[in-house]
Amino acid sequence: MSAAPPPSPARSADVLREEMVTVLMERDAARSPEIIRALRTVPRHLVEGPDGRVDVEQVYDPFNVTLKKVGADGVSLSSVSAPHIQAYQLEQAQVRPGLRVLEVGSGGVNAAYLAELVGPDGLVVTMDIDEEITARATKFLKAAGYPQVKVVTGDAVHGAASYAPFDLILVTVEITDIPQAWWEQLSNSGRIVAPIRWRGQRRTVALARRGPDVMVADDIAQAGFVPMQGAGQYREPSVVLHEAPGQRVSLRLDDGMVVDVQALAHSLTQEPARWWTGVMMPGPRSYALVDLWLSTVLDVAVLTGDAGAYEAGLIPRPSPNGIGWPTLVEGASMAYRTLRATDAENRWELGITAHGPARAALCERYAAALQTWNPQGRPRLTVTRHPRHLPDVPDAVHRSVRRTASTFTISWP
Repeated sequence: MSAAPPPSPARSADVLREEMVTVLMERDAARSPEIIRALRTVPRHLVEGPDGRVDVEQVYDPFNVTLKKVGADGVSLSSVSAPHIQAYQLEQAQVRPGLRVLEVGSGGVNAAYLAELVGPDGLVVTMDIDEEITARATKFLKAAGYPQVKVVTGDAVHGAASYAPFDLILVTVEITDIPQAWWEQLSNSGRIVAPIRWRGQRRTVALARRGPDVMVADDIAQAGFVPMQGAGQYREPSVVLHEAPGQRVSLRLDDGMVVDVQALAHSLTQEPARWWTGVMMPGPRSYALVDLWLSTVLDVAVLTGDAGAYEAGLIPRPSPNGIGWPTLVEGASMAYRTLRATDAENRWELGITAHGPARAALCERYAAALQTWNPQGRPRLTVTRHPRHLPDVPDAVHRSVRRTASTFTISWP
């Protein structure tokens, strides 16, 4: 019997870090020379998990979220974001030397990148509500060589007034509002980069201040983060339609939405109707814009599920990041988007799958929404602080979502 080959030697952190940066550049997540330099400099492998250990290969995986802390209810409370998300948010933030930055949601690694970017004349304050997380961030920042970063334990909904004003507020937890304190602590020409959830959609958004009570997004990208805790916490309501082991199917509901769970669960197991629209897309993953459009013109929930539910024929194939499908619900019926390959290279046709007694009518309404979508159209997101009036959007399809401190308006010219 021949001997087994010797195991491959572990690659060094320096090699893994360079491989990470190469991938991020190839994927266009990291573009600016300054951000590429920061990514090559910060030794992110020095960060430690709750058990005091770290998997170096995982930490440098460009698309891997690491060191998660999970609550008793199974909800993720914190994590170190995947490098491609960190790089993309840093690009959105347009960080320059000398800026004063507040990072909401700590962990240490992203604060180190920010410290590299603002330089010795800037200020980075990183804060988190969880003292365990801020303790780990402090330990990492000291070990990595960034002791100048201010680490604050507290509820970020109140900001960090003693260090204000800030030129940039970079948020690494999912939010549903721009709190009053952030409006007050942001400089007159400042930016907020944050993962925002509205109407079931999750996007990391770069907001530029355009006045005392107005911000306008200049970049919107699909992304998912752990939810904010504390006073700004908002748990999106959801219902379970199917709960066999490994086949869970759920609906995430918009504010105030009420559904007949039992009737929908029954309809899910019945033969669906399908309707093909003739609307083409360049690839099977390019959903970000069409989903924003659908959530603007329709009152939709979001259907999600496990891979086992797809294998059982209950739902479409789940996306890797759990984005889900905008779903039109009426009584015991629901309809959601699907797609199929065409004979043309890289051309996919959008369609609708519908369940329940009103499936034909829902297919028709959903198809009309898809057929009026302009693939070349780009949404405009405006955020206004209360009690300012909503933005004027004449001749535009739009939808506003009012929160406690701010209103978000998506418009399509």
